[in-house]
Amino acid sequence: MRLQRSRSRLSFRQRRWQPRRSPGCASLIFSALLVMGAAIMAVLWMGRFGTPPNAPQKNDLVGAAQAAFERGDLSGAINHARQHLANAPDDINALYILTRALIYRSYSEYNRDADRASALAITTEAVTRNPNNSDMLAIHALALQAENRPAEAATTAERALKEDTPASAIARTALALAYDSVGSYETALRESERAVNTANSRAALVDALRAQAISQRDVGRYQDAITTVDRAIALDEHLLALHFERAQYALLLGNSDSATVSYFTILTHDENNVKARLRLCELSSVMRERERAVEYCHAVTERAPSWSEGWYRLGMEYFLQGNFEEAQGSLRRCATLQTLQNVPAADRRFECWYIQGQAAEIRGDCPSLIAIYNEWRTIAADAAVRERWTYPPEGPTGCVGR
Repeated sequence: MRLQRSRSRLSFRQRRWQPRRSPGCASLIFSALLVMGAAIMAVLWMGRFGTPPNAPQKNDLVGAAQAAFERGDLSGAINHARQHLANAPDDINALYILTRALIYRSYSEYNRDADRASALAITTEAVTRNPNNSDMLAIHALALQAENRPAEAATTAERALKEDTPASAIARTALALAYDSVGSYETALRESERAVNTANSRAALVDALRAQAISQRDVGRYQDAITTVDRAIALDEHLLALHFERAQYALLLGNSDSATVSYFTILTHDENNVKARLRLCELSSVMRERERAVEYCHAVTERAPSWSEGWYRLGMEYFLQGNFEEAQGSLRRCATLQTLQNVPAADRRFECWYIQGQAAEIRGDCPSLIAIYNEWRTIAADAAVRERWTYPPEGPTGCVGR
């Protein structure tokens, strides 16, 4: 507060000394009651799964983790929560913060899938120690559904819901997401709505709203999905996953401008975000803005040179432009990376071989075409590979006799 010097009544006049009076028993009792009342109010304010906005965080790793999460520093939240759990492995608040931070970080960038596995490993250890703790079961259910194990997530969430606890909204959110992932969209929507109505903390409400928006999308209510995810964003604008999902809903409505705004919002929060640039490349391609698409995809390969998806998208843009030499080179890089990274045969992008071959054939580069064709035939020997690429026994028509 600014000092109003014109109104202050500071005095440097000496005051005559007087003996100090004893405060008396009544004053001491009154002071003690005030301290006790303040302590009780603080405990009630904090509650479960949340802390007061201005709670002191000095030497408080859980408070520091929560503060980091709220300003969008998910890595900081993860580090603080891990440190706290090392000494207090069964702390519910720290476990919830850590699980949410890992899950949301995994959706925020292209190379964070391992975070979901980490979240599941951490919650698995927690419920192994406390198999009947409904709060921990609810958090574990969140991690299970994020790691694409919907049946186990639903079973775990239902166990957590046997008792009415502060975690019930968390369990219902996990249950809704589990139902949605197996195609039970109407049931998922009902559960997500119940989760929204029973959420007793901002964190639980954000997660419940996200689940509700996903369910609304899957029943075709795209505008409702946008409205719902906007509510979640208003509560926590730093969660990049919410902006990615909002862009998706906008595109389902054909609103490319709104989707573009969402992607640029992500770049405002994280200027080096690679995933957002890839989405802008894809969106520019759909809009037939070829030069801009190449620019965004180029930025992806510069920032993530070992990500095969970036090279695939760049190669496809060059091919659509008619720049077959650049297309061939980019798609060759895509194929090479998938081979070096031991991507399972069934998960490899067929186009990185096939379109590369088409570019080589257009250019009359028969040695490269035959080499890449034979390489794919070797890969396709795996029974799990569905795509087939077949030339006559004598080879590609344009290369016969060469």
